[in-house]
Amino acid sequence: MIVLAVLRHDQRLADMAGGNNISESTVRRWRDELIALLAAQAPRLDRALKKVAKRGGVLVLIDGPVIPTQHRTGKADRPNYSSKHHHHDLHFLPLTDEKGRLIWISAARPGHTHDVTAARQDHILAHLRAAGLGALADSASAAWTATYATP
Repeated sequence: MIVLAVLRHDQRLADMAGGNNISESTVRRWRDELIALLAAQAPRLDRALKKVAKRGGVLVLIDGPVIPTQHRTGKADRPNYSSKHHHHDLHFLPLTDEKGRLIWISAARPGHTHDVTAARQDHILAHLRAAGLGALADSASAAWTATYATP
C-alpha cells in the first residue's frame, strides 16, 4: 500500500517512510522493484505493432501528452520543467489502435521533450515500417508522420 500511495498519489518518500516507521531507502527500493516488475510485463513496441497488423489494423494514433508533476527542489528536477506549459511535467508517447485502445507507451521523458524527438529516440518509424503500419498524429507531428510513417 505504501508503494501504491507513492506511485498513485505522488507522496514523498520521506513522508511515507516516517509515517510508517520505515526508512526512506526501503520505500525507494520497494518503489523501484515494483516499477521494474511492471515494466517487465509491458509489451515490446515491435510485438505490439505486429499484433495490430495481424488483427488487420493499418495505422496507429500517436499523441504525446504531458503529465503534471510536483515541483521538487534542487537541480535534479530542472529537466522536468516545461517552458511551454510553465510547470513541471513528464512527457509520454503512447500509441493506440484506430479505436483508441492503448497498445504501447514509452518511458517517461522530461516535460520539454517534443513528440518528434521522443519518436526518434524510440525508433518508432523503423518499427512502423517493419510492421507495415502507418501513423496519424496531431498537427505538431503531422508533417513527420505524413513524410515518414506511411506504409
